Amino acid sequence: MVIASVDSNKKNAIHCLTKIDITKSREIRNKIYLNTNKKISFNAYILRCFAETVKKFPEMNSFIRGNKLIVLEDINISLMVEREINGVNIPEPICIKKTDTKDILEIHKEIRSAQKNQQNKIGALSNTVWINLIPSFLFRLFIKIADRSIKMTNKYGKIAVSSPGMFSSSPSWFIPHGTATIFLVIGNIYSENYIDSDSKLKQREMLNVTLSFDHEIIDGAPAARFVSKFEEILSSGKLMEISN
Repeated sequence: MVIASVDSNKKNAIHCLTKIDITKSREIRNKIYLNTNKKISFNAYILRCFAETVKKFPEMNSFIRGNKLIVLEDINISLMVEREINGVNIPEPICIKKTDTKDILEIHKEIRSAQKNQQNKIGALSNTVWINLIPSFLFRLFIKIADRSIKMTNKYGKIAVSSPGMFSSSPSWFIPHGTATIFLVIGNIYSENYIDSDSKLKQREMLNVTLSFDHEIIDGAPAARFVSKFEEILSSGKLMEISN
């Protein structure tokens, strides 16, 4: 399936590798935990910030079908989660529907529920176990058809997120593959030293991310504005406070 996806993805993409200061967001998260004993998933927070950014650039929540640009109303985010199937950890996509309308706790519960799913069939998370019946040599054709299908797009969305950085111990960026119009890849969180305005040595927490854009739909300047707004929303911590 992965090989077929890579082979079928012939789109031109532009990638942005950046790091975001999440010190304030993490401080707010820690204060919420101390005051309420409520632990907020930071990955769920990132997804909520991502959806909020997409909401401000609605024309990017789209895909090309034939010679038409189809703009989607709902912000449905496809997320790769890893769960155990027959003793092996397998990544599988789920779709967080209307992510921009949900609070962080709701998103967190959906992710945890998917990770704990006990069904031993790939596709069980999205009720598509029939995908196991497709012969491997037909996967390329299936992916090409699914990429242009409104039904499949409503099921999985055209915005995607993956978080391989949680398994990395050193500052890392990852370049994704896939058919998403915007693909966010979450790297790892690490501490970075800096000199403040009083010439004192301090530390801040940084998050490495990669954002990839389908260049057939999104040009460089709009992509740069999107990245800038995403950094602003994520680093501010405001959505963390609202969810609390």
